[in-house]
Amino acid sequence: MPSIQTIAAEEALSRGWVVQAVRCIERDYQRSSDTHLLQVDLPAMPQVRLYLKDESTHPTGSLKHRLARSLFLYGLCNGWIREGTTIVEASSGSTAVSEAYFARLLGLPFVAVMPRGTSPAKIAQIEFYGGHCHFVDSSAQLYAEAERLAHECNGHYMDQFTYAERATDWRGNNNIAESIFQQMRGEPHPTPAWIVVGAGTGGTSATIGRYIRHQGHATQLCVVDPEHSVFYDYFQQRDASITSSRGSNVEGIGRPRVEPSFIPDVIDRMERVPNAASYAAIRVLQRLVGRRYGGSTGTDFYVAMQLACEMARNNQAGSIVTLACDSGDRYLDSYYNDAWLRSNGYDIAPYVAQLDEACAYGVWHDQARQDQTAVRETAELAG
Repeated sequence: MPSIQTIAAEEALSRGWVVQAVRCIERDYQRSSDTHLLQVDLPAMPQVRLYLKDESTHPTGSLKHRLARSLFLYGLCNGWIREGTTIVEASSGSTAVSEAYFARLLGLPFVAVMPRGTSPAKIAQIEFYGGHCHFVDSSAQLYAEAERLAHECNGHYMDQFTYAERATDWRGNNNIAESIFQQMRGEPHPTPAWIVVGAGTGGTSATIGRYIRHQGHATQLCVVDPEHSVFYDYFQQRDASITSSRGSNVEGIGRPRVEPSFIPDVIDRMERVPNAASYAAIRVLQRLVGRRYGGSTGTDFYVAMQLACEMARNNQAGSIVTLACDSGDRYLDSYYNDAWLRSNGYDIAPYVAQLDEACAYGVWHDQARQDQTAVRETAELAG
């Protein structure tokens, strides 16, 4: 049996490794500049300023870089991650890529638990950073399998969907909310009327919503939700047992169950967005700013334009900030591929026209309501 002195020495070595690991992550942060805040020109609505917080410029190319950094620091400082600890996560997307990056930075093994049908491009990104991909047959198995693997190898299950809302210091400390408000200081309307974000874990909306209240800002938080996600329904009904049998089909946002990190009471408004509208919005946004972004950025931008038109209609001057979550280069074979859209039954043309009209004239016609009316009229004629 090890002596007390031996145990104490081992604990000191372990704690020393943790201290160095935290410093390593902090040095990596200091080597990175903040992400850009881009203005989207809306000549038809001169009283409304729209800004895009471009999170695609992080080292791992997405908003999830912030989350992964926070989760690692949280795990280290809680004593859950030590030298040699295997990190396990339930993710097939950007979170897994970013966590693989930080695991490699600290010399730790990383395993991403993901559905068997995950695209080769995502698998390659995770493996580029030294991560290992462990496959399951369905998304419903992700959580339990990740937990089982972590227990089996005496590792740490990062569990982004539980810890996202508490791993980030929402009072400040260079979080995304503080960054937005600092970058807005010199703008004509420095306090945004709206900040628009999507919800995957719910961590970003929780951080921004809490920060707004802590700082006493008048800013309202609008959270957008894609098709087949339960967050919008939960916000309306507060029934945490709601589930969906389908994925959202917009990577990074939307969930088939209510995640522990989703905090509805810090949200002022939610909007559900058709997937076709999200895919249309990234095409329109590309024309406006000359950059490709992923589908979740389209979901954000679609509702940001709706809010801008509402402000213009009400003669309200002010600013709106939304997020560009990752690069569109990851989705050239899907969201930007016309054949993929057709094969999946998405018609983006009506939403492109809706957004073009909003940009040109500052008016918002509810395309979803128009589509529902057309379907009803067609059914009545057929009857």
